[in-house]
Amino acid sequence: MSPAHHRRQRSAAPTALACLTLALVTGCTSHAAAPSPPTRSPTHSPTAPAGSPGSPGAEQPAAPAQVAIPSIKVTSSLMPLGLNADGTVEVPPAEKGMTAGWYTGSAIPGERGAAVLIGHNDTRFGRAVFHDLKKIGKGTDIVVRNEQGQTTHFTVTGTESVSKQAFPTKKVYGRTDDRALRLITCDGAFDAQGHPVDNLIVYATAR
Repeated sequence: MSPAHHRRQRSAAPTALACLTLALVTGCTSHAAAPSPPTRSPTHSPTAPAGSPGSPGAEQPAAPAQVAIPSIKVTSSLMPLGLNADGTVEVPPAEKGMTAGWYTGSAIPGERGAAVLIGHNDTRFGRAVFHDLKKIGKGTDIVVRNEQGQTTHFTVTGTESVSKQAFPTKKVYGRTDDRALRLITCDGAFDAQGHPVDNLIVYATAR
């Protein structure tokens, strides 16, 4: 099944937290509410000093193009994921279940902040890219390559299976001085409608 869509309300303050609804495609849904990720650009800070990455006139960091997790034999290109018209975060379409996505409202992997990658566990077409994500543990190597061919290695610091009704939005999307990475997919038992009730979150930090 797919990882969560996150519905959020627009806010005038760049760091304000609003409300979101966790909802999943391909039959994986939840109607629980939780705070949204901060409404800020993934590529720059509005207060970045002149000449720093993300400021006017500075070269923007390259977007991520591929993620690899050698220990579970995952190698996937990364599609950009934005917001749907209804305010939910996009997930890869079911027919591209073996492709993960980068949420463009999060940091660029390798830059300061929390970068978020989203992938399906299963779809109606079968096994998907993050199917074996639950097999990884602390110390696992995750490699993200950007569009310029540069790679950043991340080390897993922990994993967490959480109810979609208690998604730790601030912990996942909140501001951090680390060069952090989060991977999200579905997890857990199924409800009466056949939808997974939990999300699996992997936390990692760049070396």
